[in-house]
Amino acid sequence: MAESDLPVSREITIGEVARRSGVSVATLHFYESRGLIKSWRTSGNQRRYPRGVLRRIAIIKVAQRMGIPLAEIQANLQTLPANCAPSAADWQTLSARWRADLDDRIARLTHLRDQLSSCIGCGCLSLEDCPLRNPGDRLAAQGSGPHLLDGKGGEN
Repeated sequence: MAESDLPVSREITIGEVARRSGVSVATLHFYESRGLIKSWRTSGNQRRYPRGVLRRIAIIKVAQRMGIPLAEIQANLQTLPANCAPSAADWQTLSARWRADLDDRIARLTHLRDQLSSCIGCGCLSLEDCPLRNPGDRLAAQGSGPHLLDGKGGEN
C-alpha cells in the first residue's frame, strides 16, 4: 500500500506538530500553557492535536515576528472558531487588527531613527537640549529636579 493510500488522521502527535511547524516540543507545551493552542490526551496519556493547530502555530509565529505580545495573540485567537483551522478570512481579520499597530510602530521607529541620526552629529546627549534625551524640554517650567514621565512622554 502506498503512503498516499493511507487514511488521513484527523489528529496528530506532539512530535509531528513540532516537526511540521518548526517549533520545539517545549514551545508547544508553553503555547498550550498560555492558551494559544489546545490538545487532548489519549487513553495512554499522550497529547494529540487537531490538524488545524499547524495553521494556528503559523499565525502565532508570524505575529510574534511582528512583535505582537503573546497576550494579544491569545486574545485574538480566542475570537476564532476553536475546533477548526483558521481560514484565509480569519487571517485577514487578524492581520487587519495588527496592521495599524505595526504601522504606528514603524512610524515611531522611523522618527526615532531620524532623530538619532541628527543627534549623532552633536554627540552631546545633553539633558537640556537633546531631542532624544529631553524632547522639547516639556518639564523645564516645573523647575529643576526629577519629574516622572509616563511611557508616552506625559507626566504621571
